[in-house]
Amino acid sequence: MTESPILWFDKIGIGDIASVGGKNASLGEMVRTLSGKGVRVPNGFATSAGAYRSFIAANGIEAAIRAQLATYEEGKATLQEAGHAIRSLFLDSEVPPALADAVRAAYDELKNRAGASNLAVAVRSSATAEDLPDASFAGQQETFLNVRGHRALLDACRRCFASLFTDRAISYRQTKGFDHFDVALSIGVQQMVRSDLAGSGVMFSIDTESGFPNVAVISAAWGLGETVVQGSVDPDKYLVFKPLLEQANARPVIEKSLGKKALKMRYAEGGSKRTRIVETSPAEREAFVLDDDDILELGRWAVIVEAHYGRPMDMEWAKDGESGLLYLVQARPETVQAGLSRSSFQRYQLKTKGGTPLVTGAAIGSAIASGQACVIRNAADIGQFRDGAILVTGTTDPDWVPIMKRAAGIITDHGGATSHAAIVSRELGVPAVVGTGNATTVLGHEQNITLCCAEGDVGSVYDGLLAFDREEIDLGAIPKTRTDVMVNIANPAAAFQWWRLPAKGVGLARMEFIINALIKAHPMALLHPERVSAEDNRLIRDLTRGHASPADYFVEILSRGIAKLAAPYHPYPTIVRLSDFKTNEYSHLLGGRAFEPEEENPMLGFRGASRYYDERYREGFALECRALKRVRETLGFTNVIIMVPFCRTPAEGDRVLAVMAENGLRRGDSGLQVYMMCEIPSNVILAEEFASRFDGFSIGSNDLTQLVLGVDRDSDLLAALFDERDEAVKRMVSEAIRKAHAAGIKIGICGQAPSNYPDFAAFLVNERIDSISLNPDSFVRTMAHISQAEQSPHAEPTPAPVLAA
Repeated sequence: MTESPILWFDKIGIGDIASVGGKNASLGEMVRTLSGKGVRVPNGFATSAGAYRSFIAANGIEAAIRAQLATYEEGKATLQEAGHAIRSLFLDSEVPPALADAVRAAYDELKNRAGASNLAVAVRSSATAEDLPDASFAGQQETFLNVRGHRALLDACRRCFASLFTDRAISYRQTKGFDHFDVALSIGVQQMVRSDLAGSGVMFSIDTESGFPNVAVISAAWGLGETVVQGSVDPDKYLVFKPLLEQANARPVIEKSLGKKALKMRYAEGGSKRTRIVETSPAEREAFVLDDDDILELGRWAVIVEAHYGRPMDMEWAKDGESGLLYLVQARPETVQAGLSRSSFQRYQLKTKGGTPLVTGAAIGSAIASGQACVIRNAADIGQFRDGAILVTGTTDPDWVPIMKRAAGIITDHGGATSHAAIVSRELGVPAVVGTGNATTVLGHEQNITLCCAEGDVGSVYDGLLAFDREEIDLGAIPKTRTDVMVNIANPAAAFQWWRLPAKGVGLARMEFIINALIKAHPMALLHPERVSAEDNRLIRDLTRGHASPADYFVEILSRGIAKLAAPYHPYPTIVRLSDFKTNEYSHLLGGRAFEPEEENPMLGFRGASRYYDERYREGFALECRALKRVRETLGFTNVIIMVPFCRTPAEGDRVLAVMAENGLRRGDSGLQVYMMCEIPSNVILAEEFASRFDGFSIGSNDLTQLVLGVDRDSDLLAALFDERDEAVKRMVSEAIRKAHAAGIKIGICGQAPSNYPDFAAFLVNERIDSISLNPDSFVRTMAHISQAEQSPHAEPTPAPVLAA
């Protein structure tokens, strides 16, 4: 070796991949350049690529390696046989004396720097072709944790060298077209963080499913991080909205999902094993690994690292249980979403609903796949896999990659969005549902199933082969319009799917979906559990466990859900409609029957504005206000506008605004705007009076049509009479637009009509409406109709009215 066999992290950088591999070059880059920016990275050193080649030369094993590779390539030996034989060549070899002396000396120096006589280090493999922008070699080679002492360190080094020829690494290099002898292996020796006493995990600076670039996605579990990477635990998941991290007083953690975290990896005490897997305690399973301060610090690091490298990044972090400090221990380029086109995307949709899912888990990708389930519980049986089947297994590791490449879809019992199964599925472009908990027992071998990842964060597996559509959406073909076109959205889990659409904000964010699907309990039942049945009370305790109180549970879940709806189109406005359940819908919530009256016609009953100041719901409305105040003031989404539904009279509007002010939401304070749904004939008739109280209107065409025509919108018998294009309805809409503009306030529409009928969209353009909010799946085609209407010779140009602030 002419070069030094040892290079310290603080002396190397990203330009040294040829000498120390991608992983070690990146560690050196962060130690050398980002430590001054507050990013903590444990120090260490790397062996050079030349040291690896000197190991091979000193032991004279190159010819034997080539011979074993040839037997595999010629079909005379299996991959497993050739790989085992090559690794044995390394393990039976000796570390050359010069290299061994250099490693021992560097380890002693690292101990001196750390002030520890028996320092534990992580020994990591770093291939010179790994972690490149167009290829992720993550998981192809080995890592050894809690290594102490000279003998153990040299043994780990030898095993790292051997791991360049794991079965999965051989297969991966062949797939990517790398010559085996063009790749060398550098060993990284890094001071270990005592995360076995705290927690660790993975972080991406981009949403790994949708490619939404403005969030950092963090997974966390107790103990050493290998359990998260391997997918043997279901981790916590946190989302941080990056653009608001530097906003004063903003704490934009927009999702906190509690994982089961049934296992953790710890240091082993005594014996030959360096780590051991143990069960977590009930308290650990019910607690989040990180608090908001930790999550925000990691989020800031994600921004710093991404900005430094100029691309989305995949990072591993660890928290030291002794000091309480966080550290980044790895960073590599994110290779999947960063490589996809920003000018188009694919949309999948089931043609028919699949009924109740057989199992659900985290959705990886946004595609749909159908086929026969191939249930394989043990890696020893992977030879039984059939091409084109849907792989169903407990968890995967790199040994499973050869069959994962041949699968139509992948389903696992364990693991989260950053597990091995999830990472590999994304890279292969194979849809997956991970962390189902019980897929290997629920799904039968050779059962026909459909795997759907097109419904948001939650992936579902349905019985049978369901038909589905696949559409390619070309964003470059979407025309620009003078009319602001927004989206209607309700499900936080699906919010990021549509971020690429050129929408000017969210015209209708429905609060009811979050309450129904995520909170699941009636707000008054959370406040007064003594009034509900014993069984409902027990279920409420289970739901709210881990929160300071049931009320805090409601406020936190609702506020984070709203923030997630507001994030994709920030800083454009997100108009959040206050809850508009009917009494029959509220009564179906957990504990709801104790608080809701029975009504003959709930559609015209105790709903919307009439509830908010009424003593029967006033306390529940206060929770809604607390959640919205938290969205704007704590999470930082000041682009959120509040909208009052079903407000029958101006006096009722005054009462609602007064109650909102009592709960800290005073119109005009901190730029707060309050809109009103224009959906009752009285709203149009008295539009001038309502306009003096509110900052804008949004036409609800469904209810307006129902009340103008006297047609129950839910009645199958009268469906043929329900038509938003009826002349009476159109006259109401036209008058509402005219009066709003005369009063100097904005007016848009969030009802279903423009999504369903292109001619109705054209009518709205001609009436000079300010904004049209559409369902995401009709956005592209309706934009074309709006543009066409704006260019029609019959259309008058939309002026820029003087609008209220």
